[in-house]
Amino acid sequence: MPVDPAEAFAALDVRVGTIAEARPFEGARKPSYQLTIDFGPTIGRKQSSAQLTVHYKPEELIGKQIIAAVNLGPKKIADFVSEVLVLGLPDISGDTVLLTPDLPVPNGEKLY
Repeated sequence: MPVDPAEAFAALDVRVGTIAEARPFEGARKPSYQLTIDFGPTIGRKQSSAQLTVHYKPEELIGKQIIAAVNLGPKKIADFVSEVLVLGLPDISGDTVLLTPDLPVPNGEKLY
């Protein structure tokens, strides 16, 4: 039975959050950061692992608003539990460029 695209999109919970902490992920197979992201009072702070080391330094990420899928469930990566999937796009070399709002919006707002 075909999947209704509108229903599939509605099932994905994509929100905006602000990176509160970013540090190198020492146990990762590929160079990555461990992030703590503030999604506002309803969702709270969640952690994620993201391969962002080519274009971003940890100190540059602090305070940056990002877009993430928040309802995909946790994923264990080495000794770290990633709770949300930070979204990005590949540049011409395949390295991740973050999806970000171009104007500030309240943390926790849902993509529509």
